[in-house]
Amino acid sequence: GKFGPREPQSCRELDEAVTIGATVPTGFEHTAAEEVQEKLEATARVSKNRGRIYFDITTDKLFKVHQLKSLDNLFVVVKDYDDYQFKTTKEEVQLDWQELAAKLPWTNALEVWKLNNSIKKRKGRRKRTNPTKSDQCGNFSTKSTDTVPSDPEELWVDLESLEVKENQRDVSSQPEDDSEEEKHSEIQDQESGVTPLKFRVTCNRAGDKHCFTSNDAARDFGGAVQEFFQWKADMTKFDVEVLLNIHNNEVVVGLALTVESLHRRNISHFGPTTLRSTLAYGMLRLCKPQVSDVIVDPMCGTGAIPLEGVMEWQNSFFLAGDNNGTAVSRSVNNIKHILKRTHDGGSSSGFPLDIVQWDLCNLPMRSSSVDIIITDMPFGKRMGSKKKNWELYPLCLREMARVCKPGTGKAVLLTQDKKCFLKALSQMEGLWRKSHTVWVNVGGLHAGVFVLKRTAVVFGTTSEDVMEPHTATGSQKENRKDASQ
Repeated sequence: GKFGPREPQSCRELDEAVTIGATVPTGFEHTAAEEVQEKLEATARVSKNRGRIYFDITTDKLFKVHQLKSLDNLFVVVKDYDDYQFKTTKEEVQLDWQELAAKLPWTNALEVWKLNNSIKKRKGRRKRTNPTKSDQCGNFSTKSTDTVPSDPEELWVDLESLEVKENQRDVSSQPEDDSEEEKHSEIQDQESGVTPLKFRVTCNRAGDKHCFTSNDAARDFGGAVQEFFQWKADMTKFDVEVLLNIHNNEVVVGLALTVESLHRRNISHFGPTTLRSTLAYGMLRLCKPQVSDVIVDPMCGTGAIPLEGVMEWQNSFFLAGDNNGTAVSRSVNNIKHILKRTHDGGSSSGFPLDIVQWDLCNLPMRSSSVDIIITDMPFGKRMGSKKKNWELYPLCLREMARVCKPGTGKAVLLTQDKKCFLKALSQMEGLWRKSHTVWVNVGGLHAGVFVLKRTAVVFGTTSEDVMEPHTATGSQKENRKDASQ
C-alpha cells in the first residue's frame, strides 16, 4: 500500500531505547503493568506517585503503545531524577530551572515526539478524507484523533523527515526537505522553518517541602525552555506540551504524546456518566475472562464495559442491559460505530454481544447461568440518589447472586456509595464473599471497585433470599400463607 513498510535507513536510529511514561486510573497501576508486560514484553515500574507507570521500549514499538487499553495519557521521559535537591529560596529555584532546561537531554525525546506526530498523522489521515479549514493550519495538537488503525503496517513512518538534528537548539528552525507525500499531508508539518514551534509547560506537583507552587514552576521552567529553544509559548494551540511532574523529591520531565486522552477511544455517543474506557478495561482484567464465559453488565449505561470486553475478549459472550431506554440506544449506537470502524461497513458477523432493556432487579435470565457480573453501580453524586441506593443495592446484589454460578461466579462492581454497598453486602454474606477492593478516582470522586466471589450456596436456600422468592407476587404470597395455615 501507499504507506506500506519501508526499509529503515539505519536500524540504530529507528530502534533507539526510550522511556515512556503513562497515566492510568489510580489503583490500576499493576493491572496496566500486566498489560504492558503481556503485549510489549516490557517490565513497567509503578511510580511512587499513584496513577503513573514507566516502561522502556525501542521506538519501533511506539505505535503498539498507542494500542494498549489501560493507559490514559502517554509521554516520553526526557529525564527523571529520583532525588532532586530543591533549593530553599524561590530565587534559587528559579535559577535552577533555567540551568536545568539548558542541560536536559532533549534530543532523543524530541525525536520520539516527531515520530509520534507522524503516527498520529497516519491515524488522522485514515479518518478524514476532506480536511476542513482548521485542520490545515498546522495545529495538530488540537485536532489529533486517537483511533488506532487495526493494521500496524499503516503506521510505518517516513524516516527521511525524521533525521536527528545535530544541534538541538535548532530543532525548530531548520527547514526540512520533506518528501512529496508529506507535503500533501492534511496536517502540514510545523518544521517547515516558517514559524517556531508553540509550546506550553504543564506542571503537576505534590509534596509539602517545596517553596514554590506548580504555577511558579511551570512559569519559570517554561521561561527557561522558551529561552533555550526559542519556541513560542501558547497555552491552547501548542505543538509541544512539556510535562513537569514533581512528587516530593522525584522530578520527571517529559513530552506529551497524546493530546486527547486515549480513554475516550470506543465511545462515540456519550451519556451523562460514561465510564472511562481505561477503567472499564482495568475492571475487566481484574476478573480475568475465560473462553466461553458469559459476562453480564446489568447497568451498562452507554456500554463502556461490554464494548471494552468484546474488543479484547472475543471468545467470551457479553450480555448488557439497562432499565433506561436512552442508555440502551446509546450503547447500540456505540457498537454500530465501532463495527463500522473495524470492519468497514460491518460486513463481519459483529461482536459476541447483546444489549437488552431490562429491569435490574428482575433479570430475564435463568438462575446460575452467568460466570461474571461486572458493572458500574449508580451512585448518588453523579446518577441516581443515595436514598434509592439503600433499597436498590440489596435487591441488586440478591438478583446478581441468583443469576451467578455458585462456587465459581465473580462480580466486579464499581461504586461510590461505599457505606451503602458494604451494608448491602453484609446482608448478603451467605451468597457473596468480598475478595478484594481497589480504590479509584472517578471524575475526582473517590470510589471502590469491589471484587466479589459467589459462595457455593445455591440461591433460594438461605434466609436472605427465601424471605422474598424471586417469582412470588403479592397475591401468590397471600395464597402461600393460606396454604400453610
